[in-house]
Amino acid sequence: MAATATKKEIMFVYEGKDKKGTKKTGELTGASEAAVKAVLRKQGILPIKVKKKPKSWGMGGKPIETADIALFARQMATMMTSGVPLLQSFDLVGQGHDKPAFQKLVMEIKSKVEAGGTMADALREHPQYFDSLFCNLVEAGEQAGILESLLTKLAIYKEKSEAIKKKVKGALSYPISIMVVAMIVSAILLIYVVPVFADMFKSFGGQLPGLTQMVVNMSDFLVANYHWAEIGGGLFGAKIAFGQAKQRSVKFQHFLQRLSLKLPMFGELLTKSALARFTRTLATMFAAGTPLVEAMDSVAGATGNIVFYEATMKIKEEVMTGTTLAESMRNTGVFPNMCVQMTQIGEESGSIDKMLNKVADYYEEEVDALVESLSAMMEPMIMAFLGVVIGGLVLAMYLPIFKMGGEI
Repeated sequence: MAATATKKEIMFVYEGKDKKGTKKTGELTGASEAAVKAVLRKQGILPIKVKKKPKSWGMGGKPIETADIALFARQMATMMTSGVPLLQSFDLVGQGHDKPAFQKLVMEIKSKVEAGGTMADALREHPQYFDSLFCNLVEAGEQAGILESLLTKLAIYKEKSEAIKKKVKGALSYPISIMVVAMIVSAILLIYVVPVFADMFKSFGGQLPGLTQMVVNMSDFLVANYHWAEIGGGLFGAKIAFGQAKQRSVKFQHFLQRLSLKLPMFGELLTKSALARFTRTLATMFAAGTPLVEAMDSVAGATGNIVFYEATMKIKEEVMTGTTLAESMRNTGVFPNMCVQMTQIGEESGSIDKMLNKVADYYEEEVDALVESLSAMMEPMIMAFLGVVIGGLVLAMYLPIFKMGGEI
């Protein structure tokens, strides 16, 4: 059940015919082309063509990003708080953006609202940009007459979630990029530089030091077997295969997500970022007056990890039977004791959204501290790694020269 629910939804465009033979076109989200075709058949439409919708690109080749959606919520809330009518707010926000694709998106939303639809329904027609959490909160705001307040909460939520994602990605990408550069430099030295030294050593005669001989053997192997086209093709093929496996296989996605939480140093970072997203999303839903059971689906999807997804769905099942939120969280064995106790205090005091926001603030600060400490720890480790790899190659080449100098 969890595997199906967490599979990434993709936007498809379709062409088909209804029972009367009338041509039908539109957009539909689904896990795969086959899933979309099945939904269309249930709706009485015979699918003729179904394909993935291409991404919308803005000025300068830039796509519409999460930051743009957060800015949209922030600006709409500001306009409405200032007393600007809703339709005029759409004009001001859309025209003030530098991406044509974003301007078009805002104008499409405006036209739906202008035709008599609700803002929430207009947003639901663009699920690639506005998720169920966003749409549900906007709908709650419209019904309660506090749309500007909930748009502000959405803006804060989107901004904080995006900030955490960027910090985690930055912490993970830095050491990987350094290691890739080190491997490329090492390969260049072994293929182009070491053979020059090896020819020079042969003219000297005598036996080479063990480290030097090992490096020369590695160089000989690479020179005899490397082919840039094959290496590049192999790496590119491996990347494509990995990407396809990650996209198409839910089991592989879940394996990677479970493994990521067990990584040394980085596992703690990913765990705390998931806890921050869980508590922040749940606090936002509570503040909007969304019932707990209904909120759980959006919260589960926002965590970004199968371990927390399954834990959240287990919480939903227990809450439906009358168990308190705090007790349900404790029963999963996933949430730290501090997180559970703060939730319990919030339930008992009737201020659970405030308590969850405090927990989210705490874990976001913890993520910041972990990123800083990881950066501080990684720098000397990376320097040591580069010193051992690159320095070892250079030392291996100079050892015979030092040896000859000592014998003279």
